[in-house]
Amino acid sequence: MNFFLLASLILAAVSGLFSLTRQLQMLQQNSYFPSRYSSWLMSNIPTLAVAAYLISSVLFYFELFWLQAAFLAVTAIINIIRAVKIQKKSIKKLVFTGRIKRLFGSAVLIYTALILLFSLLENQMLSKLCAVILFFVALLSPVTTYICWGLTLPIEKLFSRYFINDAKRILKNHSSLKVIGITGSYGKTTTKFILTRILSEKYNVVCTPQSFNTTMGVVRTVREKLQPQTQVFVCEMGAKNLGDIKEICDIVKPDYGLITSVGAQHLETFKSVDNVFKTKFELADAVDKKQGSVFVNGDSAELISRLNDNYTIYGTDTTFKYKAQNISYGRNGSEFEILLGEQSVKLTSRLLGLHSIINITGAAGLAYELGVSAEEIRYAVASLKPTEHRLELKPCIAGSLMIDDAYNANPEGCIEAVRVLGSFEGMQKVIITPGLIELGEREYDCNFRLGLETAAKCDIIIFVGLNRSKPMVDAVNTTEFDKSKMFVAQSFKEAMEIYSRFADSNTVLLIENDLPDNYLN
Repeated sequence: MNFFLLASLILAAVSGLFSLTRQLQMLQQNSYFPSRYSSWLMSNIPTLAVAAYLISSVLFYFELFWLQAAFLAVTAIINIIRAVKIQKKSIKKLVFTGRIKRLFGSAVLIYTALILLFSLLENQMLSKLCAVILFFVALLSPVTTYICWGLTLPIEKLFSRYFINDAKRILKNHSSLKVIGITGSYGKTTTKFILTRILSEKYNVVCTPQSFNTTMGVVRTVREKLQPQTQVFVCEMGAKNLGDIKEICDIVKPDYGLITSVGAQHLETFKSVDNVFKTKFELADAVDKKQGSVFVNGDSAELISRLNDNYTIYGTDTTFKYKAQNISYGRNGSEFEILLGEQSVKLTSRLLGLHSIINITGAAGLAYELGVSAEEIRYAVASLKPTEHRLELKPCIAGSLMIDDAYNANPEGCIEAVRVLGSFEGMQKVIITPGLIELGEREYDCNFRLGLETAAKCDIIIFVGLNRSKPMVDAVNTTEFDKSKMFVAQSFKEAMEIYSRFADSNTVLLIENDLPDNYLN
């Protein structure tokens, strides 16, 4: 046995494991769908890994094993440093869930098995074949990613089926539990937290945390959060494909539904707005089976154009059952009135934006029908805190003010956020944004429209992404906006450095949609 070659194999395995960190991070961010991960990979080919594999292969072919071991030692060190740096600077870091641990574990097993076979096989040809395979899968970490995904898929399916059946059992034992499903192209997370806060004035409420809106996220919430004393379960339901909402509804069987919107989100998977509509109304179909009520946002143009008389409509139109009126904004938040039954209730909130008022209106209407009083609604709305990174007012550098809207990624919501920024009279208004994604053929037009709105409402514009910002830059260039006050940064860090030149106590900054690393280019 050549010990330099054995050392090369071990070093290649170590290098591969750390290189795998980035690949699994992107697989996780793409919801463990190989097709979506492949799309990212095609535009982010690991050229350094390919180069390392080619150099290692040449050294192996000429049997320069001592030099190969030295080269792979340097490669391993570089990959360790890169893995640590990438995780530190990533906006959305790799989360070491059970599934990620199993993927890493399967990689360790593959590498270990190949090293052991190399060490134990007496046939020199077979032994070297094990070495060739190990160098291939370890140094080209995307290969390991696909292999590990395939190997662990049957296990993941078994886990999923067990967890789903366990969640169904728990829900069946909560015979008096009221389940409220919330879905929509946008606004569902905010509405979920608003409704939960209002209902908590009267009921013991559990809701899905943060953006736990997938089937397994809902299942996890049921298994970990529901208690015998829980009276209401508010369940956010997300979707990227037809049938996703139905899958969740088949588990939780909602008594009430609230549909916040239908729009051009995830068109790369849905293909059309009609498919988005069909998927969101899988919730309405499930609620109908239990003869419950479905609340629908009448201010969503795509929704109202498809509705019949079987729904409870809320929004700002005077003909809606639950409506907001007399809306005004200021540095301290919003003031408005909601018509509940025959009484007009004046409310104040720290939440900003017309869409926030509409979300409050829908949540207040549903809570009112569940017996929460007008006074309880008034108190709950006044105590609402902005959802983290959703039009959240907070202090910023040099005494300036920030509107943190980093988690907003829909066309109408982004336009509304810019309009909220424009309402801050007497202050210098600045925006940092990379624009919008996953809008299919509408992406350019939506970003062009966003660019026009920034030119109309902002004093300083900072776009992020040299290529991604092109539609917005094109839009600004069609206006009379002072081009010397428009900047394009390569990263959010660079954008904040630019902003620091202008920030003072009379400046308000809007951070609009900070995209994950795999989208910045």
